[in-house]
Amino acid sequence: MFDRKRREFIALVGGVAVTWPLAARAQQAGSVPKIGVVYPGPQAGATPRVQALLDGLRAGGYSQVEIVLRVAEGDPSRITPLVTEAIAAKVDVLFAIGPAVARAARSATQTLPIVTIDLESDPVETGWAASLAHPGGSMTGVFMAFPDFAAKWLELLKDTLPQLSRVAVLWDPSTGLFQNKAIETAAEASKVTLEIIEARTPSELDGAFNSAKRGGADALVMLSSPLIPPNVRKEAELAILHNLPVITLFSDFPRAGGLMSYGPNLLGAIRDAGGMIAKVLHGRKPADLPIERPTKFELVINLKTATTLGLTLRPTLLALADEVIE
Repeated sequence: MFDRKRREFIALVGGVAVTWPLAARAQQAGSVPKIGVVYPGPQAGATPRVQALLDGLRAGGYSQVEIVLRVAEGDPSRITPLVTEAIAAKVDVLFAIGPAVARAARSATQTLPIVTIDLESDPVETGWAASLAHPGGSMTGVFMAFPDFAAKWLELLKDTLPQLSRVAVLWDPSTGLFQNKAIETAAEASKVTLEIIEARTPSELDGAFNSAKRGGADALVMLSSPLIPPNVRKEAELAILHNLPVITLFSDFPRAGGLMSYGPNLLGAIRDAGGMIAKVLHGRKPADLPIERPTKFELVINLKTATTLGLTLRPTLLALADEVIE
């Protein structure tokens, strides 16, 4: 079984069709759609994301697909050329992972159907959609209702640190201001002082954590960004080094040694996007396909890290967690 799955993924990277026999009856014989996938992070991160996408497509009735995968390896300058390459391969749908890829896709084509997963942007505010119910253009996808999460992050930090008064916020300017506005509103309601610290590249993470500590932050929030997932181990090490409780969207962070994450199940959201792509392949237009929100959420806490940071977490908080790492 392992060898078969491995061969299937290697075939996908090479851009050939893959078949799941159990679902074959759901797809018209001889019809093999081509899907472009552009991922801004490293190759290792692309593997589970493509598999989740395939799961969503299979659930939507597509047992055979051809994937044109392009991976930017964390280099923003590669995104636009890779989007152009994927489109040039004459794909039927482009799957854009993250806001930078979504922006590049929107600039590159106004006619090719685009489905995206974007946890950092408001599709209406950015002008990518007329409304959530009726996007009205060539793009639809899964977008997060971020203001709710900003408030929840501060609530969880206050539960962890009852005397919380000053929070540093790690922000990647390439993601825009949507998240900043949300957390500023949440901080005002929570009577918490914020310090926004910019970081665009992995090399700037050391300075950002140093700045947070020097500024007297009680804790740190890492806003959603393509910068975060590929560097979770380094971010976790910096958090321990500076004795900073840190929360973010991505569950890989506490699993790598950070304190806590709360957010959507990323692979579940990508499976949902795969289902949306299946609907487009069945004939639905992105203009008429309502934008979706993530449907699965998880709180992950690293109890070992809490002990290292000198924190005593309340049993009620631990009881809320979907996963506690000991």
